[in-house]
Order: sequence, then structure tokens, then C-alpha cells
Amino acid sequence: MATTETSRASHELPVTTTDSTAKKLTLVPLIFLIYFEVAGGPFGEEPAVQAAGPLLAILGFLIFPFIWSVPEALITAELSTTFPGNGGFVIWAHRAFGAFVGSMMGSLKYLSGVINVASFPVLCVTYLEKLFPVLESGWPRNVCIFTSTVVLSFLNYTGLAIVGYAAVVLGLVSLSPFLVMSAIAIPKIQPHRWGSLGSKQKDWNLYFNTLFWNLNFWDNVSTLAGEVDNPQKTFPLALLVAVIFTCVAYLIPLLAVTGAVSVDQSRWETGFHAEAAEMIAGTWLKIWIEIGAVLSSIGLFEAQLSSSAYQLEGMAELGFLPKFFGVRSKWFNTPWVGILLSALMSLGLSYMNFTDIISSANFLYTLGMYLEFASFLWLRKKLPEMKRPYRVPMNIPGLVIMCLVPSAFLMLIIVFATKIVYLICGLMTVGSVGWYFLINYFRDKKIFEFNQDADNVN
Repeated sequence: MATTETSRASHELPVTTTDSTAKKLTLVPLIFLIYFEVAGGPFGEEPAVQAAGPLLAILGFLIFPFIWSVPEALITAELSTTFPGNGGFVIWAHRAFGAFVGSMMGSLKYLSGVINVASFPVLCVTYLEKLFPVLESGWPRNVCIFTSTVVLSFLNYTGLAIVGYAAVVLGLVSLSPFLVMSAIAIPKIQPHRWGSLGSKQKDWNLYFNTLFWNLNFWDNVSTLAGEVDNPQKTFPLALLVAVIFTCVAYLIPLLAVTGAVSVDQSRWETGFHAEAAEMIAGTWLKIWIEIGAVLSSIGLFEAQLSSSAYQLEGMAELGFLPKFFGVRSKWFNTPWVGILLSALMSLGLSYMNFTDIISSANFLYTLGMYLEFASFLWLRKKLPEMKRPYRVPMNIPGLVIMCLVPSAFLMLIIVFATKIVYLICGLMTVGSVGWYFLINYFRDKKIFEFNQDADNVN
């Protein structure tokens, strides 16, 4: 890995680039990595129906992409092509507001990322337990979570190019049973079921967190920008295709199952799609969807773990972390320290309640997104003449409106959070502030070696 540093007077930050001999991510693997950063299939969308009924669930997955996913993807496309380094959103916040905000952005997004990584082995086991009830609790469940985390972390260690092509295969295979189920369900669909509001009592916390968790993390792929072949052209197209692909992958199975199956609303918990498949076509399709869930969880885990690990590498290159965080494997040219640390943290968090996991990830991500929106707007104002290979086609007032709409939704995530989520995220936020000053202490006392002083990078 090499670091390129521009002059202090330049508008550029140092960016990370891989060695010329390393394999780079091309368009198709990047599309599927983005898909797995965000969705990975309709697994996990079921609680939206349980929380608010079929109509609001359908409207949520139809409307929410336009008020959240599209703006976030547009911002990611502009800033990733302008600052194509593995620091991703850390670079953006640092360039806009300085080292402290850059560090806070990095800490909040990293913590939300590893918490999110922790949810995927749990999601996988949740589907598997419907085939193997022994995994519902106790040591078999814990051993399964531990083993899957270790094995999948090693796969991540073998290289991003391998992970990217694996994501293509995993994406196509994991979606195939939903296409079959949706086709078989067509004659059984009764459209009036789509208009049901369900029970009068709505669980808004579960509803909004389900939508947010299933349709966020578009900017996570920015931490892989240094690994992408020709990112200025590849990123915008990959994000466009991934947004369309993701929305369709959620809506088609949701419309099929809500229209074809009539069950008590309380049964729409995580994993219900497999039960619905059995009602629609038989046990064979249920098993196929269970297998798809496992494969999807693998893809989600690999994509998210990659983003977290490469983010740490990018922060080390920028001087936000000690230099050893950016060390790469001699065999696979992957940031093994970042992979190991992220895997260990996610393993420790994976034994939390699933709802608390996704709610905590959403809460921390929300705080980071406020910083991201502010950084995006300020960079447009601060550096209006800076070369932007892709530029969101709006002026400042239009961009403010574009950011205000999703910002209002982010406030709902904060308002509807539970006490345990407030506690977890409050402690982590305070810890992020303390971490910034601790790192400065390490730098001042020369306890660890740093690539550069983040406060002085321009």
C-alpha cells in the first residue's frame, strides 16, 4: 500500500491507494458489495409488517428509498469520487471541519459498523433455528455464532477481490428462491390484502428501525474507494444500479407474501418469509429460502467487515490511528489488524438481543449521518471550485432541502430509541470523545508511531 500526500496548500487530502499489482474492484463486484452493504436480500424486512401492517410496510419500502437511500447514495457518489481514499466519510468530515469532527465521524461510523456486523451471524442463526430448533438457545446457538464469525472473518482476510466476486454469486443464489416464491404466489395474490393497516397499536420503534436498518449504510462503501478500479466513473454507476436492485429485491417478495398469505400480524417476525414459502409452495421452498438466508448473511457479513477494516486502515493513513492499524498481510494484501479487531468486537456484540443490536447500530449511524450531511454541504460552500468527477446536479438551497428530508427521519430514530439503546450509544459517544484525546496523548508522548499529525493535514 502506498500513501500519496499533496502539498499543504492543496485542496486534496492524502489518499490511500493499493499497489499497482493488487487486484482492484470492478463494476459488477462493486455493485454486489454495495448491495450487501445495504440489504443482502429481503431477509429481515418482515418486522415492518409486524410493527405496522402490510400497507405501511409496503409504503415504507416504496417511499423510504426516495427520502433516504437516493440522497445518501448521491452524496456518497460525489464525495467518494472527489476523495477516493479508504478513509471514506472520515476524509469528508476532516476536510470540512477538522480533526476532531473527523475523528468523531470515524468512531461513530466504525462502532455502528461493527455492531451491524454482529447482527448477521444472529440473523443467520435465526433462520437456521427454524430448520434446527436446537439452535434456538444455549450453547449450540453460541457455538454456531462463534464458528460462523471466525470462518467468515478468515474468508475476508483472503482478499477483497475474492470477497467481491463471492458477493456476486451469493447475491444471485440467495435471491433466486424469492423469485421462485413470488412467481408461484401470483395466482394466490388477493390485492385487497395490501391495503390492510393491521392492528391499531403500532410499534413505531420497530417499524422505523426496520426500514432504516434495511435501507441504510450506502456510504460504507466509500471506505473501499482506494480499492476500486477507476472510482470516478465506477462509483456513480455502481450506486445507481445498486439502489434500483435493492429496492426491487425488497418490494417483490413483500408484495407477493402479503398478497398471497393471510396470517396473524404477530407472526411477521424475522424469518417469516421462510414460513410463508412453505405455505405458498411447500417445505422444499422453505428449505431453499433458509439456505438463501445463510448465504445472504455471509455476503452481508463480508461486505460490512470489509468496510470496517478498510476504514481503520484509512484512518491510520490519515493519522487518526497509530500506524499499525494500516498493516497489511504479506500473503493477501489485506488490512489484517482491522479485520481482526472488527471481528473480535462484532463477536462480543453478537450476543445482544437482535432488536437492540440493530437499534444501537441505527442510533450511532444516525449521529454520524448528521455530521456527514453537514460535511457535504460545507464542502460545497467551502470548496465550490474543487474538481468533482461526479457532482449532484443541485445548487446549495436544493442540497439543503435534499438533506433536511432524511434528517427529519433520522430524528425519529433518536426519539423512538429505547433506554438500553440510549445507554449503549451514550457510553460509546462519550468514549469516542475520550478516544480522540487519548490518541493525541499517544501521539504527543510518541507511545505509538503515526503516519502524520491529523490536526495538520490540509
